[in-house]
Amino acid sequence: MSKLERQAAFRYGHGAEAKAAWLLRLKFYRILAHRFKVPGGEIDLVALKGGTLVFVEVKARASLAVALESVTPAQQRRIANAARAWLSRHPEHIALTQRFDAIYVAPGRWPVHIVNSFEIDIG
Repeated sequence: MSKLERQAAFRYGHGAEAKAAWLLRLKFYRILAHRFKVPGGEIDLVALKGGTLVFVEVKARASLAVALESVTPAQQRRIANAARAWLSRHPEHIALTQRFDAIYVAPGRWPVHIVNSFEIDIG
């Protein structure tokens, strides 16, 4: 992949994350963090709604069908690692209900929000 292609993919991903954040805001979620990164993991969005802390993976793909298949078990483990790090840095959120959602973005379509997209014990 060329440098220009990587830059375009990066911009596309940022745009998808912005759309996902706005979708969550429209659903009355409060966005706590964008692109939370730690060694061994990353969370695209961290959001709060009521007593639930939500770790959100955003996937932008050329089609919705491809996007729906794109969160692999290895990626789920990396997201869980980042969630553990988030909670260690924000102990005020430990007592909240926690879940992992996914938002899929494809051109010409409204983003699709999958609540409780996958379950991983972050104990």
